Amino acid sequence: MNDDAQPAAQLVLDAVTLTLPAAAGPVEILRGVVLVVSAAERVAIIGPSGSGKSSLIAVGAGLEAPTTGAVRLFGQDLSRLDEDGRARLRRGRAALVFQSFHLLPNMTAEENVATPLEIAGASGALATARGWLERVGLGKRLGHYPHQLSGGEQQRVALARALAARPALLFADEPTGNLDGVTAAAVADLMFDLVAEVGAALVMVTHDPVLAERADRIVRMADGRVLA
Repeated sequence: MNDDAQPAAQLVLDAVTLTLPAAAGPVEILRGVVLVVSAAERVAIIGPSGSGKSSLIAVGAGLEAPTTGAVRLFGQDLSRLDEDGRARLRRGRAALVFQSFHLLPNMTAEENVATPLEIAGASGALATARGWLERVGLGKRLGHYPHQLSGGEQQRVALARALAARPALLFADEPTGNLDGVTAAAVADLMFDLVAEVGAALVMVTHDPVLAERADRIVRMADGRVLA
């Protein structure tokens, strides 16, 4: 093996643009974005509201198709895959955590974590879910529904759900944005610890400069463009 070899890129955005229709005319959301994220690299994306940060994650994760340019996730050109194909590519390999948690309200914490594992065909999904909820400090809240959990607890469930499959890449969009300062710090500690443990790359949108400084690299955006 060549010791000088570069780490494999988990995500590549090559001259990506995104233009969306609006009543007043098309709106350019992303303008020629170039980004490469290597295996196990932690990247923070910062910038003012409306700069395109969340759209970059949506395009990178294959949730939104770019207008022009290429997106490669785990070496696969997303333009060659339909929606089902992109979902299969993400399954077990890419995970997402959002500011709004996106837990299923009619499922317990245990079921929220176990269900994606079951869909992916993993054996022992319930046992794995219990183990991860124990690790995020919610071992006594397995049977609680989201409305019975605090915001910080819900975000810890979301983290457990995202990382239980030991993904290669975690997308996090303002993962502490809805939390108070103390809870946000605790969730951030947990996220970075668990990402390091599973060896996942991290692409994180945040408005918090302290959180951003914990990443390996900071990418600044403005007006749909990457500045650095």
